[in-house]
Amino acid sequence: MVKVRGPFVARFWFGVGGGILLSAIVIGLRGTLKAMQSSSTIFFSGAVPVRVRSVLTPATDRASMATSSGPKWAQKTVTLPPLPRGCHLITPKIVKEIGQDLRDFNCGLAHVFLQHTSASLTINENYDPDVQADTETFLNRIVPEGNSAPWRHTMEGPDDMPAHIKSSMFGCQLTIPITKGKLNMGTWQGIWLCEHRDAPTARRVVVTLNGI
Repeated sequence: MVKVRGPFVARFWFGVGGGILLSAIVIGLRGTLKAMQSSSTIFFSGAVPVRVRSVLTPATDRASMATSSGPKWAQKTVTLPPLPRGCHLITPKIVKEIGQDLRDFNCGLAHVFLQHTSASLTINENYDPDVQADTETFLNRIVPEGNSAPWRHTMEGPDDMPAHIKSSMFGCQLTIPITKGKLNMGTWQGIWLCEHRDAPTARRVVVTLNGI
């Protein structure tokens, strides 16, 4: 018997014979929970539970899930060639570099991390390049640049501090679902590298794959 103060979620598994397991999820506000495994019965006293859900699952299925191989990991650092200032679609380059490992995952996540503070990553339009140009125009209008800008950090050039700000706006990492050996993005979605410096430089992206 368990006394609960405040909201709670409880889940129970009981054998009910015939190779069947009973899964019960109880969500309530407060009160007392008492589970009797011999009769596969759950008693609740106090406030009435908000929701109770029971699922019958064959015991053999549970066993196969428990003994299945664990999650797999793969990681690769992709070096992107120097790109001019602006937003660039890099999905084909990333997929080409990780494709061999990606095929081994049926379900999972791809974490894409940019190792720089003056560029950024984002997911956006993969078809019309005008979207990339318009995004660059937007960034340049909202982040002041030049000798009249109020920035104190100017030792690396007038474009450096604005690049740091833009990098924080979009961020340096993405998480993308993996489904049946492919990055599961929308039809019009693509991975962008946004270069915020005037002088092109190579950029490193670490891609980590995790799943089954």
